[in-house]
Amino acid sequence: MVDGNHGSPAAAVFDALGGDYEAAFASSEAHRASLAWLLERLPPAARVLDVGSGTGRPTAAALAAAGHRVLGVDVSPVMVEIASRQVPDAEFRCGDVRSVPFEDGSFDAVCLYFALLQMSRAEQSGLLRRLVRALRPGGLFALATVPLDVEDFDGVFMGQSVRVTSFPAQDVIGLVRDAGLTVLSERSVLFTPAHPDAAPEPQLFLHCRRGGTAPAG
Repeated sequence: MVDGNHGSPAAAVFDALGGDYEAAFASSEAHRASLAWLLERLPPAARVLDVGSGTGRPTAAALAAAGHRVLGVDVSPVMVEIASRQVPDAEFRCGDVRSVPFEDGSFDAVCLYFALLQMSRAEQSGLLRRLVRALRPGGLFALATVPLDVEDFDGVFMGQSVRVTSFPAQDVIGLVRDAGLTVLSERSVLFTPAHPDAAPEPQLFLHCRRGGTAPAG
């Protein structure tokens, strides 16, 4: 499903990477461990939102294989086409997650793996609050990012020019707490994607739960 025309810089990057992105990150033990954490705690047939769903693997594939109802949202039409083919038991939508409408309390869990990095700091904060409102009280939130103190940094990712904004690790944790989440566990790793143009990158994985009160704003 495609919601309009998406010519954003992020869409261009991931359209170009396509299946190479999945291959580069397939060996991530930390990502698989994060999914295992989530799968152990979800109720049967949970409704899960996968933000920045990419090729559908490993996140949507693992969740759908366990019987959960998955909605994946990605800004890249190429990624959505690949994901729809690879994970037919999940639903995928091409759109900018900052504007895709979600009902409050409509998901049992949200997965947000590495989808914030091409947004401004204000957009990241606003999106987190919006996604937490889409969680039911007590719902689970799995987040991963590259925790660096950079803003509008022009770099190269797997041969593609990117402009990256992020926060240092403690500020990421503060951000998710301000959004209304309780951090249940955190893990920091150094991971090198399996790609000739990729460099080692720090990664932060957080596992959180929404409290009973929706965040303001």
